[in-house]
Amino acid sequence: MAVVISVLVVDDDPLVRSALALMLGGQPDLAVVGEAGDGRAGVEAAHRHRPDVVLMDVRMPVMDGLAATRALHAGPTPPRVIVLTTFDADDLVTAAIAAGADGFLLKDTPPPRIVEAIRTVAAGDPILSPGAASVLIRHVRAGASVDTRAARARLATLTPREHEVALAVAEGLSNAEVGARLYLSVPTVKAHVSKIFEKLQVTNRVQIALCVHDAGLA
Repeated sequence: MAVVISVLVVDDDPLVRSALALMLGGQPDLAVVGEAGDGRAGVEAAHRHRPDVVLMDVRMPVMDGLAATRALHAGPTPPRVIVLTTFDADDLVTAAIAAGADGFLLKDTPPPRIVEAIRTVAAGDPILSPGAASVLIRHVRAGASVDTRAARARLATLTPREHEVALAVAEGLSNAEVGARLYLSVPTVKAHVSKIFEKLQVTNRVQIALCVHDAGLA
């Protein structure tokens, strides 16, 4: 039997909640198990429904999305959280990641990419919009010296195809988008990403992007 990913939608706009529930309800491997209109209600709903992934708005009454994300990640078995917002300011991106968010997307993200992000995060990989990835990389690099030569040496261990995949990942593309650009199937992209993790000795896509940026190739 196929594994179904349970999703909780937390947003103070009922139209947004309905649109997301309708969109996700059409996917055979996704199931919306609950909705909430503010952060506190979202935390309570998460404790009640035990979702795999929470789609979390940021600016909400009673408790905002960042506080709710922190509250969820304070528990013993927190769900994955994707912050879904209309704002991509630098401080908001870094605050969301610091709060424990596993993903950051804008609300104008195309529906197929939101669906792909839920699947990616549920599998244990973080996902960021291209703009958010750039913000996080700038933030990390501001606090660390960059060894361009070492980064390029690490990337030199990749095959030409793996190198192309790494560059695409550094742009914030999902597996499906990488596949469309490079004419590869999604399983093939996943296999390349796994090999890149192994060769670069990293554990997530943001670290791939950091290596590419440190090498001066982004």
